[in-house]
Amino acid sequence: MQNRIKQLFGIEYPIVQAGMIWASGWRLASAVSNAGGLGIIGAGSMYPDVLRTHIEKCKKATQKPFAVNIPMLYPDIDQLMQIIVETGVKIVFTSAGNPKTWTPFLKEKGITVVHVVSSVKFALKAEQAGVDAIVAEGFEAGGHNGRDETTTLVLIPAVKEKVTIPILAAGGIATGRGMLAAMVLGADGVQVGSRFVASEEASSHEVFKQSVVAAGEGATQLTLKELAPVRLLKNKFYQDVQQAYANGATAEKLKELLGRARAKKGMFEGDLDEGELEIGQVAALINEIKPAAEIVKELMTEFEIAKTEANHY
Repeated sequence: MQNRIKQLFGIEYPIVQAGMIWASGWRLASAVSNAGGLGIIGAGSMYPDVLRTHIEKCKKATQKPFAVNIPMLYPDIDQLMQIIVETGVKIVFTSAGNPKTWTPFLKEKGITVVHVVSSVKFALKAEQAGVDAIVAEGFEAGGHNGRDETTTLVLIPAVKEKVTIPILAAGGIATGRGMLAAMVLGADGVQVGSRFVASEEASSHEVFKQSVVAAGEGATQLTLKELAPVRLLKNKFYQDVQQAYANGATAEKLKELLGRARAKKGMFEGDLDEGELEIGQVAALINEIKPAAEIVKELMTEFEIAKTEANHY
């Protein structure tokens, strides 16, 4: 049977690299696409003209399909959408908002639309909005996350039961075994984020990449639910947030503590104390910074081995 995700995107492997802020520029996206997966440019941390440059460079670096991820909370989203159309981007992943807002516009332009969800309820809303596929993301994932703390293991079969469109599993997947497990549960493919942060092509700061590799079990925590739930490495800033909670901080106080450009400070500029360090639980399984192509190859090799082993049960 033809894999629906490979068919939808025209890719060799059902592996999608997440469009992570401060990590997913044109270098990473083109490297993953050239390796047979689907690379994504993360527009959430880019000004409109910066996004245009990344798209143009990505087009020169790969002849393969690639996508752009746009968080719907982005203030100048109409400018980003205009650039998407003008530059001829064929696949868009939307997140953090209502898919009804932009899906019709994108579909009219012949663009394939995928929306990121964290629950069955939002998966159904995305399907009703007309998206072509969804990313069902468990709360193990890094960055911004669902409030319900539903794990990938529970979320994928629950979503599979209710929707008919293709499903990408995300959250806690950094190995071929994890990929196989997600697909056995009903996913058509996987979206991998944290593993690609620790890649040579990721635009995140080297010291942040090293802190991901050094992270052990329990090194991350979901926090700041009053603003937008986010999974962070436990650094000084994280401890400051916990202290604020202990002091009974209001949402307004937490917002003040967070301030502006905190994620950029940590992940892009490498301030491991004061920065917001977004990464998934699966960081505990990541032990090495590698080229993106090697990561794709490793995922597929492990996947095939795990599949063979599973046939013995």
